[in-house]
Amino acid sequence: MNTSTLAYLYGLGAVLLWSTVATAFKLALNHYSPLQLVFVAVCTSIVTLILILAYQGKLTLLPKQFKSRPLFYLQTGLLNPFLYYLALFQAYALLPAQQALSLNYTWAILLPLLAAPLLKQSLRGTDLLAALIGYLGVLVIATSGNILALNFANPLGVGLALASTLFWCLYWIINTKDKGDAIVSLLLSFIISLPFITITLLATDTLPTLKWQALAAGIYVGLFEMGITFVLWLMALKSATRTANISTLAFLTPLLSMCFIAVILKEAITAATLIGMALILTALVIQKLFKPRREITKTAKN
Repeated sequence: MNTSTLAYLYGLGAVLLWSTVATAFKLALNHYSPLQLVFVAVCTSIVTLILILAYQGKLTLLPKQFKSRPLFYLQTGLLNPFLYYLALFQAYALLPAQQALSLNYTWAILLPLLAAPLLKQSLRGTDLLAALIGYLGVLVIATSGNILALNFANPLGVGLALASTLFWCLYWIINTKDKGDAIVSLLLSFIISLPFITITLLATDTLPTLKWQALAAGIYVGLFEMGITFVLWLMALKSATRTANISTLAFLTPLLSMCFIAVILKEAITAATLIGMALILTALVIQKLFKPRREITKTAKN
């Protein structure tokens, strides 16, 4: 099997798994609070990434990378998984899955807007056009299509979904300065975040239930949102002869996600969601067609 075919298989595997997680979030949140779900998923992901690094023979890199930049990994760990997933899961708890999914996809629109001042990159006209179209889509979704009335059905949920995109973008912008192994860096971020997650959980919530239905849902999120799928995506990008070809596969994720949401969660996909998502995807296509900013997006989740 040539590397190009292998890259597509890895990429399609990652896209398919990521397409299921919006549904998995809602199912897991039937059993757990958002903070409890973060705790279970992060613990699962830590174990998974340790096993992957052990298989790759890279566990010895953990202390070396941490000692080289401890404050760097403290920053990344607080942003992702702690703040990012806490905001995202709370948004999913408050909003229909279709809305939270669509709003979360605007991270790719926000990324170049933040990169301009923080990384001293030029802001292109197409970035501004994409932002205008994309956030128009956000407005359509947030108001359930009633834009003129500006009647937000759940402003807190919308705000948290958009806050999660800010945390995600800041995480990836900081990661542009990381020269270490990507999987090792991800594991270090998760390990460092765990004490903060645990202390917050003990102070404000209760320990998560160990009932098998709840635990299975939480473990699924940890495996296929945070752990294995990220590794598959990295392998796809590393195997690809042209990164742009693989990154285009990410456009399948929201479409497949909507199918899972409709079939498994029985959510009726509204016209406002479809129009809003269409506007957001149009904005992303504009970014792809007009000189994509590969420097900061080539390894980011899509």
